[in-house]
Amino acid sequence: MDVEALRTFVAVAETGLFQAAADELGVSQQAVSKRIAALEGQTGVTLLVRTSRGSRLSLDGQVLLPHARKVLAALEQAERAVRPGSRPLRVDVLHRRIAPAQAVHRFYRSRPGTELDVLTLGEENAAEAARAVLEGTVDASFRALPADGVPAGISTERLLDAPLELLVGPGHPLADAPRVRPADLAGHRIWVPGIRPDTEWAAFYRSFSEDFGLGIDALGPHFGDEALMDALADSASLATLVGSGDRYLWPLAHDLRRIPLHDPTPVYPHLLLFRSGDRHPVLTALREHLRAVSPSTPPDAWVPDWA
Repeated sequence: MDVEALRTFVAVAETGLFQAAADELGVSQQAVSKRIAALEGQTGVTLLVRTSRGSRLSLDGQVLLPHARKVLAALEQAERAVRPGSRPLRVDVLHRRIAPAQAVHRFYRSRPGTELDVLTLGEENAAEAARAVLEGTVDASFRALPADGVPAGISTERLLDAPLELLVGPGHPLADAPRVRPADLAGHRIWVPGIRPDTEWAAFYRSFSEDFGLGIDALGPHFGDEALMDALADSASLATLVGSGDRYLWPLAHDLRRIPLHDPTPVYPHLLLFRSGDRHPVLTALREHLRAVSPSTPPDAWVPDWA
């Protein structure tokens, strides 16, 4: 059945007048008459009996009325359920220890009670995460994508540049350096376990190592962040790379050192991916927040050519 015809039928039943129903619905009396005639033609029964004082329900009309009201109530409930802001914003932050998760957490702390659903699609690459956004599995995702890798229907905004830092144990030759140039890392083993070949972070590290002649590898099994910190603390040659906004914890006795990189400063360019035209108010607020509080990109920033 035509929903507008049902809506019109209920309006006439409640007002008793075609003109009053037309005024309520914002249409002409002729449109009301056509809708009722179409509904009666579809059902094959007379629903309204015209009288000199207006209209009254026929017996069939009395039977249909409660069902019509239920249909309209269900439709209103369905529309309300998907109205922008009626449900929590689902945001993929990739990993709970890195910069996007910290940025979204700070946003939440600035707006307590905000309806947020934070998750990590850590097993998906950027293309898969973009598809999840497009299909509505998530509303937004922080990823690094080349412009030609953004699918139609997805908008992006570069809102979170994360400068890289070197993380080493106290016995490493660079442990006491106040800051280090990427070129100074040549000849040192940089271990970033868990890199998958088909991911955007693999592409990032590949570009970084090629541009500066570095050895970055993911050899061996990845037993988790704690095992990585243990390995760094025990090694005089092993180093890894972390974002300046990442939060990793280790025992105080490890005495690990975070050393900023500069000249140039390698930056991981997190894009916020979201569906074009998405009007969720929390998404709008998150974008505004990140624009206002995210640190500016270093003047000597390096990013891959594809970014």
